[in-house]
Amino acid sequence: MDDQDRQSGSRESLRIAISGASGLIGSALAGLMANEGHEIRRLVRRPAVDETEVSWAPESGEVEAERLEGLDAVVHLAGESIASGRWSASRKERIRASRVGATRLLCDALARLKAPPGVIVSASAIGYYGNRGDELLDETSPPGQGFLPEVVQAWEAAVSGAEEAGIRVVTLRIGVVLSRSGGALPRMLLPFNLGLGGRLGSGRQFMSWIALNDLISAIRFAIDTPTLSGPVNATAPEAVTNEVFTRTLGRVLRRPTLLPVPAFALRLAVGQMADEALLSSVRVRPRKLEESGFSFRHPHLEAALRFEFGRQGGAL
Repeated sequence: MDDQDRQSGSRESLRIAISGASGLIGSALAGLMANEGHEIRRLVRRPAVDETEVSWAPESGEVEAERLEGLDAVVHLAGESIASGRWSASRKERIRASRVGATRLLCDALARLKAPPGVIVSASAIGYYGNRGDELLDETSPPGQGFLPEVVQAWEAAVSGAEEAGIRVVTLRIGVVLSRSGGALPRMLLPFNLGLGGRLGSGRQFMSWIALNDLISAIRFAIDTPTLSGPVNATAPEAVTNEVFTRTLGRVLRRPTLLPVPAFALRLAVGQMADEALLSSVRVRPRKLEESGFSFRHPHLEAALRFEFGRQGGAL
């Protein structure tokens, strides 16, 4: 048994509902927890086919609440991606509604149950902090300014119904998730493998990241640690600048990193998202996880990337 197994607490069988269970994080979490013998119920946006599913429709405010009775924990990961297109007014509204409205619907439904879960682990994001330069940020730092900080504040406030009902709530402020299977990392590979990789803008902006398996362990840790509640930064201890990230990824892939992408080109390509997601500097410390005894398997960037790419690096 390694540190990750020991820190995850009791291994008794739990009944856990997961929203966003088909996504990168949710599918990894559901698969691991099911393999450990836990009972998983997936929230699905269609009629449930059996007792392992719970139908919900956040757009119309509907959820099969009776299927959520008697659970030990709920992990809420659903939400539209912020990085899959330019932020039009309609897309910004979908981003907000998929987080704020859906979270409020689920938490209010759980609060009304006769036998509510003991804990809800609800996804949040380091976008809460906004563009903060080289300021070292922890869970006590105030929010930033802009679209993402506003959305994340409303997203986290949407859990209030569950908190008022006495349910322990952990809002995980998740950084850039590193996984070869999805998310940001695969989108970076094509230019690097073509020899066109380079920093974004000045490259001085900090990136706060976390390996996928560490994020899954952090979710399990949050479920199993009764003293943990409120906002919790889910990032590796080692935030790096975009320039360092770019050089490190190039070294792991054995590809040059000589062609920077100018900030103006990013703004032309994706508009507001460039300034708030790609060029924004967020240097986050996972203070609560560290002080609660969580142990990262991949605290250092190069080791995390080499793990994802089969340890040896090379072109993909």
